Amino acid sequence: MTDLTPVHVEVVRVFTDPDGRFGNPLGIVDGALVPPADRQRVAAELGYSETVYVDDAATGTIRIFTATREMSFAGHPTVGVAWWLHSQGVDVDTLRVPAGDITVTRDGDLVFVRADSSWGSPWDWRRLDSPEAVEAADPAAYSAGHTFIWSWIDESAGIIRARAFAPAMGVPEDEATGSAVTQLTAQLSRDLLVIQGAGSHLHTTWQPPTHAAVGGRVLPADSRNITI
Repeated sequence: MTDLTPVHVEVVRVFTDPDGRFGNPLGIVDGALVPPADRQRVAAELGYSETVYVDDAATGTIRIFTATREMSFAGHPTVGVAWWLHSQGVDVDTLRVPAGDITVTRDGDLVFVRADSSWGSPWDWRRLDSPEAVEAADPAAYSAGHTFIWSWIDESAGIIRARAFAPAMGVPEDEATGSAVTQLTAQLSRDLLVIQGAGSHLHTTWQPPTHAAVGGRVLPADSRNITI
């Protein structure tokens, strides 16, 4: 593009705790403002773990980009954009991403998306001995690929402490990783509350044989404007 084009970016925090703290920032952009050839560059410039481009709000058609590539599905962007569309008066019950259609539901202040648990990036799963070991982990020790570390806080209640490292996507540590916890939900075959990163809360429900739903609370953050 030869001329500078102003682009407004809505920002929300996805998977906050019940007190509205933590959460993973998400950039949301009107897809009409950014041509496909520029979307990767803009996502990298914004610097969020993911940026969503809304191509058709009425049908829930979106595209998701990290700093390094497009994703066919991701949990935190789909939960975040479902909440944001609802806040704008657009009540979609389905989001359409390259991987397929995703059902959207709500339970009080929680927004859920339902997806095939095989979708999303492959992870190196590492169960540690204690929540304290998870919290003490050094991101520098996970310098390649995608690594998800976790431990039970309360196994009987399904509560997990977790962190995720994804330098392959340009994300040294991801605060809240929705697609990963749907995969973990399928592995453990049970509903979970995953407390990830600094303290984000991700709720999941196992829906056999192949699906899981991930949901949480979403709050608006400071919007921003950029030129491309």
